[in-house]
Amino acid sequence: MADKSAQPAQKTRIQHQNQALILDAALEVFSTYGYRGSTVDQIASRCGMSKPNLLYYFKRKEDIYTAVLEHTLKHWLEPLQALNPDNDPLTELERYITAKLNMTFERPEASRLFANEILHGAPHVGPFLRGPLRKLVDAKAAVISGWIRQGKLADVDPYNLIFSIWAVTQHYADFSIQVEAVLGKDMNARHIKKSVLDFLLRGLKP
Repeated sequence: MADKSAQPAQKTRIQHQNQALILDAALEVFSTYGYRGSTVDQIASRCGMSKPNLLYYFKRKEDIYTAVLEHTLKHWLEPLQALNPDNDPLTELERYITAKLNMTFERPEASRLFANEILHGAPHVGPFLRGPLRKLVDAKAAVISGWIRQGKLADVDPYNLIFSIWAVTQHYADFSIQVEAVLGKDMNARHIKKSVLDFLLRGLKP
């Protein structure tokens, strides 16, 4: 029988709240200044904590950064994981694309943070990309291939379809300055979502 005294103590509600507060503040700081340009002091100031208090939860800046990336990826991949092979493919893909667009407009800083990590060679998430992410994409590409074989979708490359969804939906976060320069500050998110769904799904109809 395992020695319960050796098990790590469960976090309290306050500890969970503080950790979430730190991760939210860190996301804003890292997405604005990048990993190298950010400091623990900036993150502590943003979340209203003292530096020693913050370091109680995370020992190093790298630990905070990795935790933010892991949290972002977990949140992002949940809609892809939910792609159900037993349901109508266009309905499932519409749900997935809509979820990605909602994330883009609600938390654009998360997409910019991830894009910056990738542009720097993915030093912190490389193993995840080559491992769990690749397995997930392989599994969902197989689902899409199954729909194609059943005549429910147009004959497209499933991997490039997934990449295209990522590219189009995340564009509005990663290149928001460019989009705003063309469309103006008052971007109509509802219209953008409708347009993206229209041209992405239209080409998938068998």
